[in-house]
Amino acid sequence: MLQLKIELAGIKPTIWRRVVVPETITLGKLHQVIQAVMGWTNSHLHEFEIAGARFGIPDPDYDFGEPLISETRVRLRKSLEGTVSFRYVYDFGDDWEHKIKVEKVLPADACPVPMCIGGANACPPEDVGGPYGYADFLEAIADPAHSEHDRMLEWNGGPFDPAALDHDLINKRLQSIKL
Repeated sequence: MLQLKIELAGIKPTIWRRVVVPETITLGKLHQVIQAVMGWTNSHLHEFEIAGARFGIPDPDYDFGEPLISETRVRLRKSLEGTVSFRYVYDFGDDWEHKIKVEKVLPADACPVPMCIGGANACPPEDVGGPYGYADFLEAIADPAHSEHDRMLEWNGGPFDPAALDHDLINKRLQSIKL
């Protein structure tokens, strides 16, 4: 088992999650874990960058640079090649960069399924415009006199608490992932 810290880059206060996953998890399943713990909706493309290699879902029509290696059968521990940190990018338009660090190697029987054991702050809403758009969104919803306040709340579907984090909901979502 590996204990990972996942941190969303470019956001203050920091949005992070600490999860425990099997070291044999595929990168495809790790993508599902990240989506579940961060609160993303899996509506956009993504990519891992580990030890100089790129992993994701290859698409020859949209792949630029070095070829993307399919994430479906690559195991996390094997892909690390001695490194303890890597990145995951979600939504190439908003460019949500996640810094992921292996904090600990735990006994294999430490946890039978992926589990969130810590974290702070809510995940930004999908399609908010990346870190800069999120900062603008937070500014607008925090000030009822802001010209975009009502529109942003309506766009979001109601109130948004940037400090909210529901560990029970996150772990419920993680339980639905079949390893």
